[in-house]
Amino acid sequence: MAKDAIMDFDKALELFEPVLGFEVHVELNTTTKMFSAAPNSFGREPNTDLAPVDLGLPGSLPVVNGEAVRYSISLGLALGCSIAPSSRFARKNYFYPDLGKNYQISQYDEPIAFEGEVEVELEDGTVIRVPIERAHMEEDAGKLTHVGGATGRIQGAEYSLVDYNRAGVPLVEIVTKPIFGAEHRAPELGAAYVRTIRDIVLSLGISDAKMERGNLRCDANVSLRPRGQEKLGTRTETKNVNSMRSVQRAVRYEIQRQAAILAAGGTITQETRHWHEDTGTTSPGRPKSDADDYRYFPEPDLLPVVPSADLIAELRAALPEPPAARRRRLKEEWGFTDLEFRDVANGGLIAEVEATVAAGASPAAARKWWTGELTRIANAQNREAVDLVSPADVAALQLLVDSGTLTDKLARQVLEGMVAGEGSPQEIVDARGLAVVSDDGPLIAAIDDALAAQPDVLQKIREGKVQAAGAVIGAVMKAMRGQADAARVRELVLERAAE
Repeated sequence: MAKDAIMDFDKALELFEPVLGFEVHVELNTTTKMFSAAPNSFGREPNTDLAPVDLGLPGSLPVVNGEAVRYSISLGLALGCSIAPSSRFARKNYFYPDLGKNYQISQYDEPIAFEGEVEVELEDGTVIRVPIERAHMEEDAGKLTHVGGATGRIQGAEYSLVDYNRAGVPLVEIVTKPIFGAEHRAPELGAAYVRTIRDIVLSLGISDAKMERGNLRCDANVSLRPRGQEKLGTRTETKNVNSMRSVQRAVRYEIQRQAAILAAGGTITQETRHWHEDTGTTSPGRPKSDADDYRYFPEPDLLPVVPSADLIAELRAALPEPPAARRRRLKEEWGFTDLEFRDVANGGLIAEVEATVAAGASPAAARKWWTGELTRIANAQNREAVDLVSPADVAALQLLVDSGTLTDKLARQVLEGMVAGEGSPQEIVDARGLAVVSDDGPLIAAIDDALAAQPDVLQKIREGKVQAAGAVIGAVMKAMRGQADAARVRELVLERAAE
């Protein structure tokens, strides 16, 4: 595959104005699927969570999941949208090898929610209002596994396997209007917007929102227009970007790639693009279809969705506080500085820190683990910190430190075991024998050996040069494999040296 020419990012923004748009798909965590009674689960054996409707078998008829409708209305309200007094499902005709019906039941011109706005806060506290065009209900497709070839993609594969477990899982697709004025902060805005949507759906409790599982997927639309031109440029749609960091990188790359083409006198093809995490580039997918190409028509087997005013009022009253207000409240409750809270927010870790604090850890300790060791490990493994361990296990680890069972150094070893899937913190401590030695007997024996081996240091301590005790403490900690409380070792060293 030929390498795309790209333009320097700053130079690209001198010549062109970026216009953004995002389509975020949120999988709802309902008990059953959107139009069938099949379980809505993750990680099961392929093709086991199925019903006739999911396979498109003749004679099977869809039935709308009422819980999914409630979830969709709640999400629409949280996005500041109006809720349609009547909305209708439609058939979107397109070749879906992983949808047995060969069409998708979605919503087209009559979505459940429309005309909203979301406040998105950037790293420095700047707030950008992102206009929402619509949020509509639909079903997810299944999953293809491409076998053979070097990349796991369809190109070069020998054959593909279809898993219909995901087919029919309830989705809400959130579509923005064109976003103007982001300028050089366009990539940052992309990541911050997806993070805001994630915060909203997690606070509503309607989705697990794990991007690596596909619970939350972002299609990033980017177009450029020359400075001073009113007509919008041709857009590309980078599909299914699976992390907030990747959204930021994909938007930046597309700006640079499109700018290079336009500056050279070329034209942009309206198409979908694939994001390649390893190279940080996009590649062509398929020509992007317009709505007419999908031959939408009302789904004849489903009645319109007509929510009552009482239901909408009930769901509106149950809405959690908006993400921006929640951030301000948590910052004050936790006592964080602007910089400390920014580290948590920019890492997409607010929910994790909040859950860790709720499980018993102090805010400072929760922040330390999530923005420190866990982020470091996640970066090294090219993963998201939120996917490594649970907040409850982080709190349990900190409680072992607070109780004196572990030192910070030993706790980091336990954390590595947690990330590796070795079990709970206590199970790892027991299995690896990592608990701090609390019996003074072994400590005194190690101290006496260290003092005997360093008579010159012993003499200095007796002469009042207590800083010399550091050499003995180091030797004792090494002998105890770090499983000793350094403060207690220091006390005992000074006691033994005084005898």
